[in-house]
Amino acid sequence: MTHHDRPLILSLFEMGSVVHLSPGTWTHPEDRRHSVDSLSFWRELGGILEQGRFDQLFLADVVGAYDNADDGLSSPVSQGYQIPALDPLVLLGALAESTKHLGLAATFSTTYEPPFTFARRLATLDALSEGRIAWNVVTSYLKNAAQNFGLHDQIQHDERYEIADEFLDVVYKLLLGSWDADAVLGDTQTGTWADPEKVRYIDHAGPRFAVRGPHLVAPTPQRLPVIFQAGSSLTGMAFAGRHAEVVFLGGNSPEAIRKNVDTIRSHAAAAGRDPDQLRFLAAAQVIVAPTEEQAHAKAAEIDRHRSDWATLQKNGRVPSLHRYPDDALVADIIRRRDPGHEVLIRGWREGQQVKDLRGAAGAGGRARNGLRVVGTGIQAADALTQWAQESGLDGFNIGNQISFGTIRDFVDLVVPVLQRRGLTRSEYTPGETLRERLLGAGPSPHSTHPSTRYLDPRNLRIPAARFDARLTPA
Repeated sequence: MTHHDRPLILSLFEMGSVVHLSPGTWTHPEDRRHSVDSLSFWRELGGILEQGRFDQLFLADVVGAYDNADDGLSSPVSQGYQIPALDPLVLLGALAESTKHLGLAATFSTTYEPPFTFARRLATLDALSEGRIAWNVVTSYLKNAAQNFGLHDQIQHDERYEIADEFLDVVYKLLLGSWDADAVLGDTQTGTWADPEKVRYIDHAGPRFAVRGPHLVAPTPQRLPVIFQAGSSLTGMAFAGRHAEVVFLGGNSPEAIRKNVDTIRSHAAAAGRDPDQLRFLAAAQVIVAPTEEQAHAKAAEIDRHRSDWATLQKNGRVPSLHRYPDDALVADIIRRRDPGHEVLIRGWREGQQVKDLRGAAGAGGRARNGLRVVGTGIQAADALTQWAQESGLDGFNIGNQISFGTIRDFVDLVVPVLQRRGLTRSEYTPGETLRERLLGAGPSPHSTHPSTRYLDPRNLRIPAARFDARLTPA
């Protein structure tokens, strides 16, 4: 493990959809995805995660359909591939009530909706959950998403990150700058609910957003929910260095992950942040049983129900690669802006060839993106520990293959081993915010995080560009 004094972060990667990342497994006789749109499904899942002392539930999201294959909506709709998809922010509201300790992270895109209304929803969730909320910042990459918000086609990749920078700036001003921490008085003697001297307009006027304020929610336990980000492109990694507190990384090997960790830490340092204030998670597929033989039989049974890799390609999860030779450079496909280049940017690395992207790894090896483990609880704990040590990771985003069998097995067979070894938490700390749990400091952002500049109201008057000159890595 990178930091021996800290437990590994355990996160479950989920989505309010029949299919998240395991197409076809809803047809498995033991799967319960047919009830994903019922409160009881999420209440039960939250209970399992709290029993396993998981740190958080991390919800993915899309705001469009994967309709960019030849058959349009036919494939994604017939397969249930991330459509239908529930709004993750509404799901978190329900989970805030049905769980007591679990961290709750929702994905929300900065590209299409205004920051003011989102800041209000985000702060409301932080208040209702008593400080257990995280926001996974994404910029969205589906053409259909753009078309749902009045655009003909996607905004280009790097421009989406420019929009995201300003979007976050507005959210920071609203959540940290608009109200002082001690603004609320609730003084029945004088009839003063909040001190008007301590609540202010933000008067943001930027290239894309004009927001007067004030923010409509009083300061919440974390002030700003924890900022998550999952960008593997060069622009995305620089953005993570500026803003993210927890980064969800791709990578097929510990070496590739460590390289990304080091790159993002260096971006954070260049942005004037303390690089030790970032945490890193990677995906892990874990299928376990009491014996190795049973685990492999279970994995084989799940894989029999899984749709093949070609279906994912058809859905536009990766571009159609059959038209390229094995030794074609991915960099050239991106440079020419060929169909699907936006998705390739997310996982691109130097020297990568098309043959590196073909096919998915078999059991017990490296999954297409992240780690795949099939075995006993001890074998899974060994593999997770080894990956964390070799890669510099702080924890894992565990994928759900069968609901709820996969995660129940993990809680029953893997978690006790990790707990006995002192590698994951055995108890929650009552009243702890998610930021305190993950970062080990206070409930509000660290003093070197760019949001904290707005704790001084005078900085609301300084154009963001003046700050960004200092914050943008060279």
